[in-house]
Amino acid sequence: MSHRSFVWLCLLPLAVVTVAFFVLPMVRLIMSGAEGPLGIAGYLAILTEPRYRTSLINTVVLASVTTAVTLVVATIAGMFLQRHRFPGRAVLIAMLTFPLAFPGVVVGFMIILLAGRQGLIGDLSNRLIGEKLVFAYSIDGLLLGYLYFSIPRVILTVMAAVQKLDVGLEEAARSLGASPWAVQRDIVLPALAPAFIASGAIAFATAMGAFGTAFTLATDIDVLPMLIYTEFTLAANFATSAALSVGLGLITWFILALARSFSGGAVAAAG
Repeated sequence: MSHRSFVWLCLLPLAVVTVAFFVLPMVRLIMSGAEGPLGIAGYLAILTEPRYRTSLINTVVLASVTTAVTLVVATIAGMFLQRHRFPGRAVLIAMLTFPLAFPGVVVGFMIILLAGRQGLIGDLSNRLIGEKLVFAYSIDGLLLGYLYFSIPRVILTVMAAVQKLDVGLEEAARSLGASPWAVQRDIVLPALAPAFIASGAIAFATAMGAFGTAFTLATDIDVLPMLIYTEFTLAANFATSAALSVGLGLITWFILALARSFSGGAVAAAG
């Protein structure tokens, strides 16, 4: 067997899996989106229909805010945890990454226990000010849930990137009189930029497509994953569900492709 034949034989399983599980389902999904009463114009409904447009805006804004807050919190925490050693550090890292083991529904349930009608925050506020603070079912509660499973992912990425930094560059800058802030601004943060872009794209994609947490918490706000679910299961509107799914996928794919181009490396898909 020639080398070329061996390579093609090794690629055969990949080709079969790609066609069976990616190409064919995507082609069928795109075709389904054009099978409604409006035909291919049904794809424009996500922009022209007020409910769909509002859901799209809510989803993009929520994912963007989640990404921004996640990057700030995870960068500070990741740099501190990687650069400092102290008793209980391993336990703290384990606690911060523990949410990775939870499905979205469990995360939503924990937010309800924290900020729901019978939650801890409501009980404390009722005792202090005589009024229950309940925000688990609003965009604030959804944002808190998204942060809960986004921050651990980014912390791990930042810690790995910080570990690879050349400490000698920072020491040289300090020896030349650079302030701690100048060292962070001119050396550390630019060196971590590819990690920020990659992990930020993953956080954005994860928040865009998160269903379990939205299913548990999104009672006072419409987001695309929940809208797709209700259109598909309750209204049996398969064409609209497919069109919304394609729109959601295109936005997420665009962000991931943009991140790959800026980071100069591969950006994994969100899980």
